[in-house]
Amino acid sequence: MSNAVHRGWQRARRRVVAATLLVAVPPCLAATAVALRVGGFDIATVVLSATLLATAALATWRGRRLDRHWLVRQLDTHPVAQDSADLLFVGAATLNPLQQRQQARVEAALQARMPDLRPRWPRRALGLAWVLALAVTALALGWPRDRSRPAGPSPAGPAAAHPAAPPRLQATRLAIRAPAYTGQPERVQHGLDARLAQGSQLHWSLHFSTPPRQATLQFHDGRRIALQQDGQAWSARAVIERAAVYRVVTEPALRDPRLYRLDVVPDQPPSVRVLVPDRTLVLATPGQRQWALQFEASDDHGVQAQAQLKITLAQGSGENITFREQTLTLAGSGTPTRRRFAHTLDLAALGAQPGNDVIVQLQVRDTHAPTPQTARSSSVILRLPSLEQVQGAALEGMVKKTLPAYFRSQRQIIIDAEALIRLRRQLPPDTFTQRADAIGVDQRILRLRYGQFLGEESEGAPRPPPTDAPLPTSDTPVPRDDGHDHAPAATSAGHDDHDHGTPATDGAPVFGSATDVLSEYGHTHDHAEAATLLDPQTRATLKAALDQMWSSEGELRQGRPEAALPYANKALAFIKQVQQAERIYLARVGPELPPIDENRRMGGDRTDLGSRTLALAPLPAPDPAIVAVWQQLGTGGDTPDLDALGTWLDRHQARLADPLSLAATVEALRMDPTCSDCRQALRAQLWRALQRPLPQVTRRAAPDRMGQAYLDALEGRP
Repeated sequence: MSNAVHRGWQRARRRVVAATLLVAVPPCLAATAVALRVGGFDIATVVLSATLLATAALATWRGRRLDRHWLVRQLDTHPVAQDSADLLFVGAATLNPLQQRQQARVEAALQARMPDLRPRWPRRALGLAWVLALAVTALALGWPRDRSRPAGPSPAGPAAAHPAAPPRLQATRLAIRAPAYTGQPERVQHGLDARLAQGSQLHWSLHFSTPPRQATLQFHDGRRIALQQDGQAWSARAVIERAAVYRVVTEPALRDPRLYRLDVVPDQPPSVRVLVPDRTLVLATPGQRQWALQFEASDDHGVQAQAQLKITLAQGSGENITFREQTLTLAGSGTPTRRRFAHTLDLAALGAQPGNDVIVQLQVRDTHAPTPQTARSSSVILRLPSLEQVQGAALEGMVKKTLPAYFRSQRQIIIDAEALIRLRRQLPPDTFTQRADAIGVDQRILRLRYGQFLGEESEGAPRPPPTDAPLPTSDTPVPRDDGHDHAPAATSAGHDDHDHGTPATDGAPVFGSATDVLSEYGHTHDHAEAATLLDPQTRATLKAALDQMWSSEGELRQGRPEAALPYANKALAFIKQVQQAERIYLARVGPELPPIDENRRMGGDRTDLGSRTLALAPLPAPDPAIVAVWQQLGTGGDTPDLDALGTWLDRHQARLADPLSLAATVEALRMDPTCSDCRQALRAQLWRALQRPLPQVTRRAAPDRMGQAYLDALEGRP
């Protein structure tokens, strides 16, 4: 299809659509005029919208009726198409050579001389539609509202005339312009109830069925805003700072008055949270030079693009602490309602030294006008450890790494002894004896720790006997009640017993050795001030375990692990029995209770007993104004003092869950003092607003006959 044919087709469609609209629009206007006269502005708006939508749909439908088949029929009526217009809509690949030549000839002819396909204007329909529409509109708007009156004067005079009907609201319009800092566009609504931002400017525009002499907006807190007449509309402007309930008051009064509610949404302060680091106190690592910080600020309307980072450097210790503060300006990224602020502190540039604290806090502002609201993040502290703390931490780690070697379990001693027995053939005799002696030292330490539960003291470390002295055998009886160390001497100087007394003079500590540092500055035994008290059976079992450990230690220190295994296994069995037994913990000093006087028991003598009567503090009385109104509403008498109730409501809005609902109920009763439902609703609202009394001491229930007889007997009454 050529461009000329397409343009002619579209012109025909536009002609049909335009003709349909010109014929159908006048009836729409006439129907709107009738609806305005009969039902008012709101009904007229609905009728106009509905009729225009129907007209647009009709015009679109008529335009789409001019489809391809209509175009082919119209072109074939002209000689230039040669009854071959249908070839214009067929692809050339599907035609034979003769049809292709005919298609090209028709396209060339239509391109040279395109016939006018537009239908004629419906002049008769247009004229009739407009004339009738104008006539109906003139009658609807110009017809007098009152019927014809009699020509002669009325005998009753002007008083017999019908009184003017009370005005009523026909149309309402409320324009809301939010403050500029909120970024909200201006909106217009037809209802007088609204939810708006604090500080919004409102513009009321009201239309009445009958123009009143005056009109005002009456708010529940006593404010009045006069409505100014501007032609047929009554308008007023005001800036709303707090929530309110209001009504339209006219003279004469409105036919159907009602209350309207304005809910004000205050601007919330911004909130700031710390993203990095994830804790408020951060311990710096040795050699740390930088500190990365990241914050996120959010607000309901917007956060300013710049924020202040307050940095405080605390130097010194004890009472000699000095503070140095400085402030940096950070630029945020992200949306206005959610911005992120990131910065990396150079600790060297700040002058931070080991032992100092670096404290940071971010302060942001929102876009509230005229005074922005401020919010601060939680303080984040970077603590730089001093040199003493670093060395102490290293020593503590060294001691912790060394301590587990001293506190071996009985099972581990058995495992080490069995492993040493398997290596007897592979080790030289001296090495085998040294390892057995080391296991014996571990057995001795474990025996001493278990001995503390029986109240035994830690054993000293006497010097080992000379190397040429004979070693005691396992059959040699060794006394154990003299308070000295009776463990067999070590065959090697490297396994001397643990000493809490004066260290050996021939064993100087080696620099860098964790065990020497522990032996010089530490203490490996836990000296309990008081032993745990055990029952006799458990104590005897633990005593037997210590005896077996003593025998096992002696065999190990002499290089005979095979002979030590039976004693070690028996000691393990006894220890398992002790672990399954129950301990009994007793206080060091028992409570000193006064002796009970048996002569006074159940005698009813209350001479030295104090009075248990509690003084009841009087409760503060609630506000008398609200109590008086609540009581008057319950009696059904005269209307209560609503002005005093309104004053009370203004003072106590903060503690009420929904003060506007209570204000609306008060205004409803003010508008109709005879409304019983309004009185009951207000009374229910006031009951919920009353302060709940604190829970009181419940009165003791009266005793029954037997209980009363018992009380009389105690008092000595017959």
